[in-house]
Order: sequence, then structure tokens, then C-alpha cells
Amino acid sequence: MGYDIKISGGLVHDGSGAPPRHADIGIKDGIITAIGDCPDAASREIDAEGCIVTPGFLDLHSHYDGQATWDDQLEPSSRHGVTTTVMGNCGVGFAPVKATDHERLIKLMEGVEDIPGTALAEGLQWNWEGFPDYMNALDEQHRTIDVAVHIGHDPLRVYVMGDRAIADEEASDEDIQAMRRLVREAMEAGAIGFSTGRSDVHKTADGDWTPSSEATAKELAGIAQAFDGLDYGVVQAVSDFDLEREGDRFEAEWNVLEAYAKAAGGRPFSMSLMQRDFAPDQWTRILEKAEQMKAEGVDMRVQTAPRGIGVFLGLQCTFHFFMGYPSYKKIADKPFEERVAIMKTPEFKAQILSEKTDQLSGPGSSIPPLADLLMAHIDFVATKLFQLGDPPDYEQPPENALAAKAEAEGVPLMEKLYDTVLERDGKELIYFPIYNYTEGDYANVMKMMTHPQALQGLGDGGAHVGTICDASMPTYLLSHWTRDRRRGPKIPVQRAVQMMTGDIADFLSLTDRGYLREGMKADINVIDHAGLQLEPPHMVTDLPAGGQRLLQGARGYRATIVAGVPVVLDDKFTGEKPGRLVRAGRR
Repeated sequence: MGYDIKISGGLVHDGSGAPPRHADIGIKDGIITAIGDCPDAASREIDAEGCIVTPGFLDLHSHYDGQATWDDQLEPSSRHGVTTTVMGNCGVGFAPVKATDHERLIKLMEGVEDIPGTALAEGLQWNWEGFPDYMNALDEQHRTIDVAVHIGHDPLRVYVMGDRAIADEEASDEDIQAMRRLVREAMEAGAIGFSTGRSDVHKTADGDWTPSSEATAKELAGIAQAFDGLDYGVVQAVSDFDLEREGDRFEAEWNVLEAYAKAAGGRPFSMSLMQRDFAPDQWTRILEKAEQMKAEGVDMRVQTAPRGIGVFLGLQCTFHFFMGYPSYKKIADKPFEERVAIMKTPEFKAQILSEKTDQLSGPGSSIPPLADLLMAHIDFVATKLFQLGDPPDYEQPPENALAAKAEAEGVPLMEKLYDTVLERDGKELIYFPIYNYTEGDYANVMKMMTHPQALQGLGDGGAHVGTICDASMPTYLLSHWTRDRRRGPKIPVQRAVQMMTGDIADFLSLTDRGYLREGMKADINVIDHAGLQLEPPHMVTDLPAGGQRLLQGARGYRATIVAGVPVVLDDKFTGEKPGRLVRAGRR
């Protein structure tokens, strides 16, 4: 039997964590048909000499819910070896939805995930109402990579409860029954799972709490019962444990999450895990609780990241240091180049540096109180502000921080920040690892990501598009943690590959991908591991209605193959679109 594609001469990491071996791989009709000695002829041969060969990466947390309806390329994830991406995370999404609630869900996604509302308004076609209809709409479009989708709590609650969903009202028994029925309907249509969001940092574009943020344990447990009898599907949550409110509410919030997880019919449960500066030991409490739940028979996981959960601050970004200053607010609506020209004048600089920032958050503002808190403690924050450089360096020592540089240069901190954001004609990006960098290194990140209940996630490729660009984390994990790290221990390549492939496929009950084995779907990466390198993030204007977002490329992907079709060759898209909707529970 001949092959459509033969990958020859590579070092194969099969996704199981086993030691690699040199082998060829034969692909026919989108399936891996041979691994090892593949003597038959092939219509196309990919030379993998000097490269590692891995399963395609699975992206557990992406928020492409809107983008997937208009964008067939799904950058940045598709530039970083991802062949399957999961969206509908953190409780947000666009289905089910009534026609009267389109704008409401746009404002919700705009506020929570920093996706321009104008882009969503222009890009979304709304040719659906129920969740199965939404999945059918996704199914009609071909993409570079595969997508899977959770049904989110926020649109579900709005669909069932209407205005009561955002009026801080408890769901009635009838509401819970209706939501449970709709989740079951979504699962039977092939949804990957159900997600909820309980973060006080998340607000709508109008500054309101998200509909699901205050749902009771009774509501969440009642919805989770939709998984009874299913042998697929996962449940997911994000919570900051009411950090922005007074008092320690950890135990009360954990009790809600525990009831939710235990009601889900034995299905796996995951939640986001990170170290927060204002509660630096909270992550250890979460892991202790997760271990207890695991001992009680709950398949409890934590989604972790291989670097700081960071934001970029700059004049092109959603946030920067001077947006609350009176003088800046007077020019904020001017075109970018004009703003930069004004800011470069000595007179404007002297004026703005003589001012204080106004409050950014509050009633009617989608900006979280955290933004004001950070500006109030800017001297501390600046000890964690870095210029990334080229190639980007995400694990820099404290002496590289802008606070240290300002002190060494003998200039006031705000003047240093002002001059820095104006570099590269106002396009400079300042990296702030807001989470996971409390001690200025990755010692705790290592502990989180190597915990036996950890899963790689939190890439957020379709979210916070004017603030972060973390969908590049697969490339970062494979380059920094296995090859380049100098400030601590590394991770073996085979384990890093397993973290992004087999581990996630097993968690999601996706039995046709995540491993390089005969009979599996031919989702494959061929990577020049020695030459693998991230490029610096940059801002582009390619969203509908002229919306902007951060993108980050990479060098070293000799090939990314989806269903037996190369979608990336030598770091460039081929134009092929074999990606489809993944329906869970299908065999």
C-alpha cells in the first residue's frame, strides 16, 4: 500500500511520554497507517532529518467562540503546532441565544475577554439560536485546525432567565431544570463539556457582574447532573475566590466548586490555577483541595501555564500606564500617530508627568478594580515590568525590570515608563507577568505544571487580544523548558510533548488524536527543535471592523499536518483548510 505522505528520518515522540525513537511515519486518507520502517512509495515525502516528530498539540483553553465563526485560520494557535483547540471556556460564549440578546452577549464577551465589540458585531452572523444550531454553524466552515466547544453558563443563564440572569437573582428550580435540559441537549450534539465563570475580575463592557458569577451551589450542581450516564464530556470553572472583596471566602467558594464537580456524574473537572500577588499562597490551598477531591474519587485537574500569566502594556494595547491621566484623556480619541507625536513633545511630557491618574474602574466601567490597585502600587508593579527583547525573554531577573533601570539611570519611575512606551514610534510593548511571577522566577510555575493533576492550558488565543498573546505557549514550553532555561531545572522533551498531546486527549476523552499510533488521526508536527524560536509579539489590525489584536509567530515548524493535510510548511500557511468541528462522544 502506498502513502499519501511519508515523514522520514525524524525522532518520534509519540505523546505517551515514552523515550523517543527514530522512525518513519506513513499517512493514508488522513490516518497514520504505519510507524517504523515505511518502505512503500508516497505521493509526498517530508524530510524530518534532524527534527522531532510529535502529535499535533491540543489547546485546552482558547476562547475562539466568535473568531471561529468568521476566521478560517485561527491564529495565533495554528502558528504554534496546535491542531485541535477548545473554546467556550470560563462560562462565556454565544449560544444558546435569543435574537434580543445578541448585543448583551457581545458586551459580555467584550468585557470578560477583551475582544472588540465592534469586531464581534460585524463578524458574528448569528445564524443559530440553540447550541446544536451553533455547532452546526461551526461545522459548515472549514478551518486550518479542528475546534471543539463547551456550552457556557453565561449565555445559557441569559437564555433561560432573561433579565433575571444579570439582576443577581437565584435560579429557580424550573430555571435549573431548563438549563440542565439544554446542557444535555448540547452534550448529545457533541459539545466537549460545560464551563462556568466565577471571577470578580470578569465584567461586561457595561461594568456589570457576569451572569454566572454568583450562581449558587444548588444551581451548578443541578446543571452538572446533565452529565449523568455519559462516558464523555468535562466540566470547567474559573474563580478568583472573591479576592476583590473583604474577608477570606476561600472555603465558601470551594464548597460551591466541590458541589459542582461532584454532581457531574463522574466526569473530569478542571479549574484555572495561577499564583496571584495579592494572595500568593492561594494556589497551594487549591492544590491541597484538589488532592483531597482526587482521593475522594473526583477526577479533579488544574489548568496551568508554562510562564507568567502576563499582559502587555502599551499605547496600542487595551491598557497602559497613562490612560487615566487627564492630559492623556484629552488626546485619547486622536489617531495613533497623532497621539504619539503629541506625547513626544517636551511640553506634553512635562504636563502629564506633573499629574496623577484618575480612577479607571467603578460603576459603568468594564475596567476591573485591579487596574486602579496596580496603579496605586506602581512602584511595586514596576519591579515586574520588562521589555521582552528579540528573541523574547519571559523569565528575566529583577535587575532587568524597568524599576531597576530607572533607579540605575537616576530618573523618576513614571518618566522611565513614559519614555519606554514611546520607543519604536509608540509601538513598544511592556511585559507585566501579573500572575505566576511573585518571586521573580519560575520555581512555583514548575511546581504547578509538574503536579500530577496539572494540565497545560490557559492559552486564551482568542481572548484578551489587545492585552496578551499566550497562545504561543506550546512553542515556549518546547523551547524554553526543554532547551533554553538557565534559571532552574528543565523538563524532558518527551514529557513536554505528552503534556500538550496525550494528557489533554485523555482528559477530553478524544480517542482518535493525541498520540502517534497506527490507526490514529494524522495530526502531526515536524519541528526543528534546535532552531525552534518565538518571535516578538506585535499588534495587527485584521479583525472585523478594523479591530486590532496581538499576534506572535514562531520559527522552526517544518510541518504541521491536520488530518493528513499539511497546513504549515516551513513556518508558512499552505492555504489548506482540513480543520473541522470535533463532536465529543462520536466513535
